[in-house]
Amino acid sequence: MGRKWLKAALIRAVRTIAQTATAMLATTTLLTEVNWIAVLSASALSGLLSMLTSIAGLPEVREDTE
Repeated sequence: MGRKWLKAALIRAVRTIAQTATAMLATTTLLTEVNWIAVLSASALSGLLSMLTSIAGLPEVREDTE
């Protein structure tokens, strides 16, 4: 797990965080006021889970190229 892996995993995690936040904001604004703590905690958790999933491997980073 070198620099390329870390960069790819962080990019993937940031995208996941943004997708989660967008989905939560879209659904909560239609129903009630936005619960920012819930949006932030769900987004942070999705980013953490994305990083943990990336440990299994990232298709955009080949293991033999570091």
